[in-house]
Amino acid sequence: MIVLGIILLIIGFLTGIAILWTIGIVLLVIGAILWILGAMGHAVAGRRHYW
Repeated sequence: MIVLGIILLIIGFLTGIAILWTIGIVLLVIGAILWILGAMGHAVAGRRHYW
């Protein structure tokens, strides 16, 4: 999810499409939150680890 967010950020920045930029930021933030929760040992969506 983090990688997809970064890819959308880059594509949105290069093409000037604002919706890709926004979706990229949202995916990046959600991916980072899930990663942090998984690293802290919290079960995320029924999984002990989130990759």
